[in-house]
Amino acid sequence: MSPTAHNPPPARLLDITRLIRRAGHRLTGVDRVEYAYLARLADEDTPAYGLVRTPLGYLLLDQAGLRQLAPLVVPEGWDGLPLWARLTRRPNPMRRRAERTVRRLAMARCLPARLGQMLRDTLPAGTAYLNTGHANFTARVIRALRTVPGLRISVLVHDTIPLDFPQYQREGSVIPFRGFLARVEAHADLVIANSADTAASLSRHMDTVPPVITALLGADLGPPRAVPATAPPHFVTLGTIEPRKNHDLLLDVWQDLPEPRPVLHILGRRGWASAATLARLDAADPAVIHEAEGLDDDAVADLIATSCAFLFPSHAEGFGLPPLEAAQLGVPVLCADLPVYREFLGDIPVYLNAGDRYAWGIKIKDLVEDPGAERRSHQGKMRGYSPPTWDAHFKIVLSRT
Repeated sequence: MSPTAHNPPPARLLDITRLIRRAGHRLTGVDRVEYAYLARLADEDTPAYGLVRTPLGYLLLDQAGLRQLAPLVVPEGWDGLPLWARLTRRPNPMRRRAERTVRRLAMARCLPARLGQMLRDTLPAGTAYLNTGHANFTARVIRALRTVPGLRISVLVHDTIPLDFPQYQREGSVIPFRGFLARVEAHADLVIANSADTAASLSRHMDTVPPVITALLGADLGPPRAVPATAPPHFVTLGTIEPRKNHDLLLDVWQDLPEPRPVLHILGRRGWASAATLARLDAADPAVIHEAEGLDDDAVADLIATSCAFLFPSHAEGFGLPPLEAAQLGVPVLCADLPVYREFLGDIPVYLNAGDRYAWGIKIKDLVEDPGAERRSHQGKMRGYSPPTWDAHFKIVLSRT
């Protein structure tokens, strides 16, 4: 069911708890979506607020606070810690700096037991609550939100992968995700799906699916870059090193490539990959396999734009921003044949079976021998292509929340 558009609410409340908790880490796909919402709502005519859960309680920012916060997230311009805080042994000092910044910008704060009172005292009736990061959508928060008269709850669901492919998940993550999805089913007035594929997956795990709208995500790595004629042959893959991203297939392929092998740039932090995968990365020739974490967006974009191709053999995705961004940078994309890619990329990528090591190896060898041919083919496919944009995404979402 797709709800019809309605008049703008008197205010919107965005939960930015995940973005603050992730301070100190390079923004991944879900983080970047939450950041896009923060930046957009901070500049909307409709008043906006931000909610953050910290170890000390809840913080509430008004729109002026959101506007000051947005440019501090990327690059991380968080307030420094006082001496006493620097001497404590609490982990992740960058997160503590982010929380300190938010406390400075907050218009109100409260202990957990007084969250409902804080929201009722501040938010007008009919406020629209938006949760885009799957964080802080707890029973306590839901009860507090429902004390605001007429408040509507909208949740962006990125995927149902933890339930569809539990074999690829971090230990202990499946049950909490099932609880999250149950709360969405029971309490969301609207579900925002990032793709038709994600929207269709909801019925596999919900007896009663709330009203759903589909709004494709946008890409933000910018236009194609010039490629130096002397750029050495290299390939790039991007994403957290975890079983679902299928780095083992690429390591298998590189093991079989003839000498001299091109460089493979593996960009992303180490996640919950198996010990065997991490051992392979540790033993890999650093002249051939370059593993890097925390590069800024410009450095990532330059590496991708000058590559022979962007590689994305992931077993499952709810959306998958990296292939879209790579395609817009003018680079051939080799990716697993997933329905969600065909939904927004059509025939632009080269689709390969995620388990077919031989097919990936053949295509990569062809690209090393004649990278220009595939790049010209890709550029031809991109003519006339209209990629999904954040403006289009927000046109759908903000007309319905």
